[in-house]
Amino acid sequence: MEESLILRYFPAQKQDIRSYSPLALAFIGDAVFSLVIRAIVLAGGNRPPEKLHRETSRYVCAGAQAAIGRALQSLLTEEERSVYRRGRNANPNHKAKNATEEEYMEATALEALCGWLYLKEEQERLLELIREGMRLGGYL
Repeated sequence: MEESLILRYFPAQKQDIRSYSPLALAFIGDAVFSLVIRAIVLAGGNRPPEKLHRETSRYVCAGAQAAIGRALQSLLTEEERSVYRRGRNANPNHKAKNATEEEYMEATALEALCGWLYLKEEQERLLELIREGMRLGGYL
């Protein structure tokens, strides 16, 4: 679902995405990445919610997101690489529970990139990168 469609139903002034911090981009990117993965998992067939959640958790965790992000580096444009780098270098105020600090920072970078692409309304590019990152990272 595109941001412009959401803002049509819930009017607010559209912001310049260059004004968002990498952690703000990661905030929305986390939800976008999770939605993509949930849609993929659900497309695999109807199952009890706990099984859907368990399968989703394989991909929506810092370790998997870090691997996916690292795998797609060679596919990124210079602008995408810059957003990813900003996300990786962001300084969150908390630590990951079940991941190394490096994995957490790489996962934040992937989420920032997902958020940036979503806000730019580049859903096809977003899905292409997630698919290729998952493939190259050994998750497909």
